[in-house]
Amino acid sequence: YLLKTQVQPESVLYVSPQNEAAVLPAFSGRLEYSKREEKLVITLHNLQKNDSDLYVCAAVLKNSTSFSVNGSGTMMVVKEVEQTECRGNSWGIYGLLIVVVLLSCVLVCCILYHVDVKKYFQRRKPNAVYEDMSFCSRRSTLVRT
Repeated sequence: YLLKTQVQPESVLYVSPQNEAAVLPAFSGRLEYSKREEKLVITLHNLQKNDSDLYVCAAVLKNSTSFSVNGSGTMMVVKEVEQTECRGNSWGIYGLLIVVVLLSCVLVCCILYHVDVKKYFQRRKPNAVYEDMSFCSRRSTLVRT
């Protein structure tokens, strides 16, 4: 037997010699046990505040109706953990992230402004020679007969 003995005395677990178990309904799905020869290992999961108590392992001897308790038991005190709200803190992280992104954008814009990116993307005009073929400019070079 696994017994709660102080706050609310009750039998939490009974394991028969044939390895058949009876678990208190309040502990169903939260209690595991393994039995090897003369040893029984009990594990409690998802503890709740009302699980606090003195737990004792006891056995009923053959031809007897009383419990035989080995040792003084284990006192288990379960405290509730205060859960803190993370919502308020996350706005600070989001704000910091936004500021970092904005500053990065400003830095990139300043760099691009000073580098004069336009000249790298403009089409270059091919080298051309301009020759004026108008009549006025040719008048002095004509030969008359």
